[in-house]
Amino acid sequence: MDLAKVIGTVVATRKDPSLEGTRLLIVQPLDEKHNPISEPIVAVDTLHDAGAGEIVYIVTGGDAVSVVPGKRMPVDVAIVGIVDSLSLVDTPNTSAEAPSETES
Repeated sequence: MDLAKVIGTVVATRKDPSLEGTRLLIVQPLDEKHNPISEPIVAVDTLHDAGAGEIVYIVTGGDAVSVVPGKRMPVDVAIVGIVDSLSLVDTPNTSAEAPSETES
């Protein structure tokens, strides 16, 4: 799962029948600090309640096709959750070299 921000909606006069009753939203993929990491993309809103400005969880590829149980949709990106809060924990840099020992 990845983070994204809802930045717009898509109006479609015709959709694949499997998409009836769903909304298409434009989302901006984000890193963990809410910085944009790629171009905006269109995602199907499987929750039916994601709104403009909200941070959401998205899945892509094969994971997006079958997020609704018993239904396969022709999509590349699906919204599967809305983020209520996000906490980051700083961890020490583990790739730093250990201090060297000197012989006496």
